[in-house]
Amino acid sequence: MRLNEADPKGLVRESYAIEGISIYECRSIFVDWALSIPTTDAAEALRVLIAAYAAERPDHPMSTVLNDGLAAPSAPRRRGGRAARVGEN
Repeated sequence: MRLNEADPKGLVRESYAIEGISIYECRSIFVDWALSIPTTDAAEALRVLIAAYAAERPDHPMSTVLNDGLAAPSAPRRRGGRAARVGEN
């Protein structure tokens, strides 16, 4: 996958150019990016972006967000039925 395919709107590239950007703003940009990529292989796109941008600027908040995007999500805990309504005693 090429860089222009991984970041078709240039959202991630532009986030690295914003001086003083916060982690919260980077997360918002990440969501916009995730909704705009045409590929179904987001993990491959993230690897391309990390190699292109995060490797050079590991302390940037967007680098943290991109690396977090590759991390496997934790297993959801189901809280349903009676235990969810009355709690554990």
